[in-house]
Amino acid sequence: MESPRTPDRQIRARHDAGTITVYQAYDPHIAEPAIAAQTFVSPFKRDRMTWIKPSFLWMMYRCGWATKPGQTRVLAVSITRDGFEGTLAASCGSTPAAGETHDAWKQRLKDSPVRVQWDPERGLRLDRLDHRSIQIGLSGDAVRRYVQDWITGIEDVTPLARRIAALIESGDLDRARDLLPEERPYPLDDAVAAHVGSAPV
Repeated sequence: MESPRTPDRQIRARHDAGTITVYQAYDPHIAEPAIAAQTFVSPFKRDRMTWIKPSFLWMMYRCGWATKPGQTRVLAVSITRDGFEGTLAASCGSTPAAGETHDAWKQRLKDSPVRVQWDPERGLRLDRLDHRSIQIGLSGDAVRRYVQDWITGIEDVTPLARRIAALIESGDLDRARDLLPEERPYPLDDAVAAHVGSAPV
């Protein structure tokens, strides 16, 4: 029996009843204090936009399996589902909505502390797939709330990233795939799903 096709836009993530895991990558001088404090602290800068990614493989594509300058430590950040869903509800897409004028979208983008964009998802070899993965940019008050209110824990998954990369390099794709975090479709309120353009679960 043919497996169902993955929707073009659908949030898939590691999640449980109360939290969802997102990924970020930083230099050790930012990552290590964050791991120790279990949230982001100085020298992390709250006045800059910070991007969170529910897809482990998209994070691996972005950081090159923890090898790119400034992205050598990969963090799995657990945040509350309430915070995550509230963030999406307050977001603005990276392009105008259907029927929206460019000027209206630019104003909405300026007013929103959260930006959402959908980029091609990546496979085990970081090849581009047909469906997309959500990336969420936080700025202003959204960064403050992320750091102070939503984060419930931070785990350093750099060793996992490097182990999977080594298995792929050696051609052992089955073992590499077995080590990937389990990401399942994330159930969203219908209104929030429609707002961000995510397929319903």
